[in-house]
Amino acid sequence: MSSNRDLVSTFALQFQGVNKTYAGTAALRDFTLGVGAGECFGLVGANGAGKTTLIKCLLDFCEPDHASGNSGTIEIFGVSHRQTASRARLAYLPERFNPPYYLTGGDFLRYMARLHRVTFAPAAVQTLLGELDLDPAALTRPVRAYSKGMNQKLGLAACLLSHKDLYVLDEPASGLDPKARILLKRKLKALRDEGKTVFFTSHVLADVEEMCDRIAVIDGGQLRFTGTTAELMRDQNAGDIEQAFMALVA
Repeated sequence: MSSNRDLVSTFALQFQGVNKTYAGTAALRDFTLGVGAGECFGLVGANGAGKTTLIKCLLDFCEPDHASGNSGTIEIFGVSHRQTASRARLAYLPERFNPPYYLTGGDFLRYMARLHRVTFAPAAVQTLLGELDLDPAALTRPVRAYSKGMNQKLGLAACLLSHKDLYVLDEPASGLDPKARILLKRKLKALRDEGKTVFFTSHVLADVEEMCDRIAVIDGGQLRFTGTTAELMRDQNAGDIEQAFMALVA
């Protein structure tokens, strides 16, 4: 997908020289990346490439290593990720989303609205559920009765109802059926068109190619490419995004 959004002057996210190891194995190696405000940005890589570790560092769930006395820096809209206030403008959906099983879907959304300090607006909830193909009647049932796909839609709804400037989504289409995947892509594109920043990971390269202004390819904890999917295909002399990805990480 081509766009002029690759020329950005304001960053929603900045990673500079970030390193992280687990039990002597490097998960991130001198990782440096900037994501522009208003971009739809895809982070792609194989399992274990470092995608989720990068997000955990971003959210201060884990601490980057101090390599040569410097752990690198991470900023969210120019504010250090170590400051709680830096996360006030973002909403996050983890890869393995499991809402409290004892709550109803409606109770969960009301609870998340309080956490995000936004008003729970039933009309807006109904509209968003329609955009995600989740039956509003499901909100009266306990989450333990939900399928994986319904759980995922509930988590997405909680994120999107927060009305944040930045959405960090780890495999947001996981467990969704084809119709729901299409609707989610439409919604994320609409958010980007509204000036919101969408930063997500995905194993579905076709979705990344369709939606993203730019992508980053991570392999073995290292940044291997940043740019548009067209640039990746051109750089790798490949006819499609899958060939380009395989040529880059081979």
